[in-house]
Amino acid sequence: MKYQLGSALVSGKERIILHVQEKYIDVVTVLSDARLTEALRLHQAKPASLMQMMQQWSYWRATLSSIVEYWFDSSEQDRQQSQLKADDIHWLPPLMYPNKLICLGANYNDHNAEMNNTKPPKFPYCFLKPPTTTLVGSGETVLLPEYAKMIDWEVELAVVIGQRVRHVRGEAALASIAGYSIVNDISARDWVSKEERSYLGLDWVMLKGFDGAAPMGPFITPAEFVQTPQALTLTLTVNGQVKQHSNTASMVFSIQEIIEHLTTVMTLEPGDVIATGTPSGVGYGRKPPEFLRPGDRMVAEIEGLGRLETVMK
Repeated sequence: MKYQLGSALVSGKERIILHVQEKYIDVVTVLSDARLTEALRLHQAKPASLMQMMQQWSYWRATLSSIVEYWFDSSEQDRQQSQLKADDIHWLPPLMYPNKLICLGANYNDHNAEMNNTKPPKFPYCFLKPPTTTLVGSGETVLLPEYAKMIDWEVELAVVIGQRVRHVRGEAALASIAGYSIVNDISARDWVSKEERSYLGLDWVMLKGFDGAAPMGPFITPAEFVQTPQALTLTLTVNGQVKQHSNTASMVFSIQEIIEHLTTVMTLEPGDVIATGTPSGVGYGRKPPEFLRPGDRMVAEIEGLGRLETVMK
C-alpha cells in the first residue's frame, strides 16, 4: 500500500505524518501502541523526527508498510486516536534539517535555451542552499527579499538520500535514494545578466540563499512507490495560471548521473536533499519577463508526489 511521509506541527508539537489513502496518521501515536510493538517485534526507539527516521532508513523502510497494514486492520476506535484532520496540520519541510541541500542549475535543455545558456554543462552544475533557513513547508508565506526585485519560481524534483554513500555507480547510486519530494527553488534573478555579474560570475548566495527560498514537501514519497522517476510530469502555477509544464525525462543529467557525480566530490548522508533542476517556463525566461509580487500564490506539483503551495508576501 502506497504511503508518504511528512513533518508537521500539530497542536504546536512536531509530528511525523503518514499520508495513506487521503488519511493523515500520527506516527508516534501509532508506535506508542504496545500491541503494535509486540505484533511487529519492533526494536527501534520511536523516532523524534522524520530526519531521525532517515538516519535509520533501512530499518524503517522495511517496517513502515507493516505499520500501515496494522493501522488499517485496527478498530475504528483505535484508528481515531492517531488519525489527524487536515485542518489541524501545519506542514513543515519534511526534513528538519538535512545536512546538505544541493541544487542543480542548467539541468533541462529547454530551460538552458530560455536562459540563453548556449554551452550545456559537461557535468552536473551544482550549488548549495542553507538548509536551516531556506527550507519551509507547504502552505508557508515567504517574504520577498528587500534587496532584490526579480524573484522567480522553479519547480524541481527533489531526491532524498537514505544511506551514507561515496563513489557509487550504477544501480548502487539509485539504491541510495530513500524517496522523492518537491522543491520550489525560488530565485532572485537581479544579477543574472552579464552586465550585472562581477568578474567572479554569479553571486549564488544573493540569488538563492535568502530566507524561505526553498519550499519543500509536503511529503517524501518512498522510492519504491516511484517506479519511473525519469518520466514524471512537473507543473507550476502562479495564481492559477500554468507557468511551467514539463517532464523529468528532459533532464540533461539523470538522477543516477547526478548521484554518481556528487559522490565523487563528497559523501552523501541520510537525509541529504538534491534538487535536480528546473525546466523552462521560469519568469526570467518569459517575454516579457515576469516576477513574483506580494500576494502571489504558487502551486508546484509533480506526478504522484503531491502539491506544494507557497504564498509570497
